[in-house]
Amino acid sequence: MTDDAPTPTRTEQFEELRPLLFAIAYRILGSVSEAEDAVQETWLRWEATATPPKSTKAFLSAVVTRISIDVLRSARVRREQYVGPWFPEPLLTDPYDDPERSAELADSVSMAALLLLERLSPLERAVFVLREVFGFGFPEIATAVGRSEPACRQLAVRSRRHMEAGRPRFDADRREREELAERFIGAFREGDMNGLRELLAADVQLVGDSGGKAPNLRKGVYGAQNVARLLTALIPVFAQIGGRMESRQVNGEPGAVFRDRDGKVINTMSFDILDGRIQAIRTVVNPDKLGHVGPVADAWAVNREAREVLRQQPGPA
Repeated sequence: MTDDAPTPTRTEQFEELRPLLFAIAYRILGSVSEAEDAVQETWLRWEATATPPKSTKAFLSAVVTRISIDVLRSARVRREQYVGPWFPEPLLTDPYDDPERSAELADSVSMAALLLLERLSPLERAVFVLREVFGFGFPEIATAVGRSEPACRQLAVRSRRHMEAGRPRFDADRREREELAERFIGAFREGDMNGLRELLAADVQLVGDSGGKAPNLRKGVYGAQNVARLLTALIPVFAQIGGRMESRQVNGEPGAVFRDRDGKVINTMSFDILDGRIQAIRTVVNPDKLGHVGPVADAWAVNREAREVLRQQPGPA
């Protein structure tokens, strides 16, 4: 910036940092809507600040972190009463872009990583996100979470230990994972049960998050044969009622979005891939978690239509 360049306005400074603020909040909260609210609240507090801080980035990051910690503490109570499995809200595009660390950023927002973060306390989670994902220094972290630097170092060690203990070592690179997912989606579209089964781990699990607000597999489906059989049974019916599946990145990993005949979102699907096999398939069907993806379908109506198609099919001779 030259000496005679105009000083950025508060709005311009905030908008430049908005992608980072959302990225921090989402990783702490696992919710797109709550992260957006946290960023908006950060803007209101920034707007009301009389004295400009020495570092706008440090100040706004600290504010959004404190807001997110408070929201997470109250959200934990609601999640304990959640109907069925709870998964993070699916994120199709992370607005924060750092080409030098794109792989690490993508891994940190995966469903598997976010579910591991659920095991940490709100303070541990915030410290881990700021330190391990975004590389903040401990003086900045201490200010953000309201603890001493030594305390933050201890929180960082503890959180890192918990994450490393629960995280499998992914030995496939990103391209290999994407190629495997493409093969899976191709086999799924073709109704190729043998092709699907070959790509699934023997103990694969298919689990859905509906929050009790959409049709769901109540206890999940387990085992390669059972999962492959279910998926190949679903695809012809889904196609017959006008549904379609589009391959998309979901939380930085290969996945898919399912839509009804009008293009409305029914659910998202994401894959955990390890040792050249799909270890877990997670679907989010809860309509409250899909509004940011696009207009949401009536999953109950889609389910009724699919059941009617199945009912009209002739039975075995």
